[in-house]
Amino acid sequence: MNLNTARVFVRDLAQARRFYADALGLTLHAQDPARGWCVFNAGNCELVVEAVHVDAPPDEQALVGRFTGLSFQVNDIHVAHQDLRARGVVFTSPPQRQFWGGTLATVRDPDGNEFQVVQRPRG
Repeated sequence: MNLNTARVFVRDLAQARRFYADALGLTLHAQDPARGWCVFNAGNCELVVEAVHVDAPPDEQALVGRFTGLSFQVNDIHVAHQDLRARGVVFTSPPQRQFWGGTLATVRDPDGNEFQVVQRPRG
């Protein structure tokens, strides 16, 4: 098996599209704003960003603004941290060395979804 798609849920699709393209630098692959989605190339996986309407049921509303469990791998987390902050990306935790040898930092998108930027241990 091969993981090929991850989904993130947002309230404001236009704002999210700008964030993921401009601030994170992901390439927009496909979109249908009228139907509330867009797809970004995210390395070995596609990232689908889907809008949850304000009148959606509570179980759908709960999908927005949470820790996603997604991680974006970078070669140098300190360079990525500086670059992303310069682009206006909000970090909820700075780069921190982990017990397993890698380094993680947590990022928040405009709708409150959190994911991590990770640098794996060298060697």
